[in-house]
Amino acid sequence: MADNTPVNGQITDSVSQSNVAVLGNSPAVGLGAIYQSLGHSTGLMFENAVGAQQQLAIAGQTATNEGVIQIYTVNTMASAAATSKIAASDTPSTMMANMSALKASRGY
Repeated sequence: MADNTPVNGQITDSVSQSNVAVLGNSPAVGLGAIYQSLGHSTGLMFENAVGAQQQLAIAGQTATNEGVIQIYTVNTMASAAATSKIAASDTPSTMMANMSALKASRGY
């Protein structure tokens, strides 16, 4: 028990014990808060990593699809470019003249 004071001894003992309990519990409570914060931060980190992986997977699929589209349209694009070049030149009229001459020579 505490020394004799004008206050009841049981009250001073109770206050002293609660102060000791607070001082004794504070390291555990502090570490508990730190561990809880660490766990929360780690969880957020993993959530962000998963979100980034999902976005990269979508970007990869998009790039693959665009590449396949480009591969499939190469012949079409080449044909379109060749056709536009031929249409812009005098080749069609020359070809028609040659076909007419060929038909006339065969008698068709």
